[in-house]
This record gives sequence, C-alpha cells and structure tokens, in this order.
Amino acid sequence: MQRVIVIGTTGSGKTTLARALADHLGVPHGEQDAWNHQPGWQAAPTEQFRAQVAAFTAGERWVMDGNYAKARDLGWARADTLVWLDYPGLVVFWRVLSRTVRRVVTRQELWNGNRETLRGALNADSPVPWFFRTHWRRRRETPALAATFPNLTVVRLRSPAQARAWLVALSLMPA
Repeated sequence: MQRVIVIGTTGSGKTTLARALADHLGVPHGEQDAWNHQPGWQAAPTEQFRAQVAAFTAGERWVMDGNYAKARDLGWARADTLVWLDYPGLVVFWRVLSRTVRRVVTRQELWNGNRETLRGALNADSPVPWFFRTHWRRRRETPALAATFPNLTVVRLRSPAQARAWLVALSLMPA
C-alpha cells in the first residue's frame, strides 16, 4: 500500500480512517472535501478540483479520502489500494445524524470557514438527505466500478469493528 483511496458513504468515517492510515504509513493525507467545499459552501470549479487531486496524487506515497466522481479517473487510476467503508445503512445513518447535530451545536469549523447550521442541515444537499440518495446506490455500483480499475486492490470493510481490526492488523506489519 503506497497510494490509497478511502471511500464510503458520507458520514461513514472516511477521513478518520484515512488519517489513521496515513499516520501509520507515514505518508501525506488528502481530503477531497477540503478541496471541494470553498467558502460559503460553494463547490470548487471542476478544473480547480481536478488540479488539486492531480497534484496530490502525483506523489509516490499518499492516502486520500473522498468519493468525487469528477476526479475519480485521476485518483483511482493512480492508487494501488481502494479501502471501501461499506457499512450497513443504520450504522452510517446514525453516524451522519449524530455528527451533523454535533457540528451544528458546537459550530465546528469545517473547510474554508464553513460550518454546518440548522438551516443548512435541512437543505436537500446536506449530509443526511445525501446519505439517503447515495448509500444504497453506491453499494450496488461500487463493485463494478472498482473492477474497471485493475490496478486496485480492494479492501472492503463492512463494519467499524472490522475497520478497527484491519488497522490493528496493519500496525503489526512494518509500514
């Protein structure tokens, strides 16, 4: 594992796992959400976003998290490992709901000065509705999509406990 992509439904824990993995491997971590969510929750222009992904993935060793189709051809083609957090819907729903509530209440700053708000949490593009629009579709589509990238070793983790055990097993191996 030299170049790793971590994917999963919003709220599944992609960034948390990717950071832990990058720390373990001693490599840079890239977060696609940070590149995409510009101030005022504006999406980065596609060309700008793709340039960020291209620059980050040009390195020899890295871990990046995110599901953005607009640069999948870059990241997935350059990666050697795809870690898929394929958790049950109820687990992810609870995580995204509790995370959203926590962020609204604490006014936690996310990317580029953005914060989740109660009004924003009720928006159709906020994490909870996004979960319902994408979770089951991605579960159906990801296996075939990953198969189109023969360079990838796919690690499909089906529960948070399995993800923790996988990280523990990696820590027993030299980086």
